[in-house]
Amino acid sequence: MAILGVESAIFGVADLELCTRFWDDFGLVPVARTKDESVFEVASGSRVVVMRSNDPRLPPTAANWSDGLGIRETILGVDTPQALEALVEGLSRDREVRRDPDGTAHFRADDGMPVGLRVWKKRPVVSIPDRVNSPGRIERLNQHRQWRTRARPKTINHVVFFSEDYVASFQFFRDRLGFRYTDHSRGVGVFARADGTNEHHSIFWVDCKLPVAPGNKPGFMHMAFGVDDIDELMLGANIMERRGWKNTSHNSSGGLSRHRISSALYYYVDCPAGGEAEYHADTDYLDDNWVPRVWEFKFGSLLWAHKVPPIFQTDAVSWDTKLDPHGASLEEQRHVMQAIRGK
Repeated sequence: MAILGVESAIFGVADLELCTRFWDDFGLVPVARTKDESVFEVASGSRVVVMRSNDPRLPPTAANWSDGLGIRETILGVDTPQALEALVEGLSRDREVRRDPDGTAHFRADDGMPVGLRVWKKRPVVSIPDRVNSPGRIERLNQHRQWRTRARPKTINHVVFFSEDYVASFQFFRDRLGFRYTDHSRGVGVFARADGTNEHHSIFWVDCKLPVAPGNKPGFMHMAFGVDDIDELMLGANIMERRGWKNTSHNSSGGLSRHRISSALYYYVDCPAGGEAEYHADTDYLDDNWVPRVWEFKFGSLLWAHKVPPIFQTDAVSWDTKLDPHGASLEEQRHVMQAIRGK
């Protein structure tokens, strides 16, 4: 069975026209538009669907989740009808699974997150990033870099949610949907990869007790879109800034940055549909030979940033990362969270 990644991210929004303009400016390709919804696509076939927040097609927000805007349902793409039916059979043993006429299955994860499964013919993506020259190593001779006109994201690389118990949230996706443990930012969150993709992570769960979480409740944080390279990333950032979109929230204020965990270059833009939209480039790609690691939060989160957020403005970051092939650090974190809740 293989889940290929995020097939659709479905938003419920207060201002459909404003959010439609945002995703147009961000570089997504519009494929359908009515008075009640806008649908956008990237090269892989992943979609962003924007509906009015009172649309009856949207699943209700779980009682324990933040009432803020953001992704109301994450649809995961499955490679075959047989794999879809096997997943549905397993889920149906202990929860309600609702089916659409086209076969799409809707359910809730243990933490209340609305999830869908759908057979998906994911399209192959062709990227031709420019070769990089460096002193003593010429990769691009007598040739300019590409002159782009705007960013055009090709993939939805991952989605990020706040969780009351990020270990339990991950374990549901591991045990019931076949996700792979990738890395652990100790005390902050866990990264996981869908079994049918190679991106470093398809989903990241973050502790909702952190200051960046809205109201200390589970909910949506951000979504990352893959672009070819730093040039396309920064061209997108410049265009968004010129068109009035900001990156001033607590989560987005670092500007152009690079993680140690995942190695990715990134740039967040505050999104009127909720949370942030992220341009994402040069991430690590993995297969089942990857050995997960556990990281000290500050060391893993940031290698450098254009505007270093205050929390990272220190020279005393511990270079602390260890191999964690069997997830021992997750069990340790579970005990920590249980002890905190027991107080």
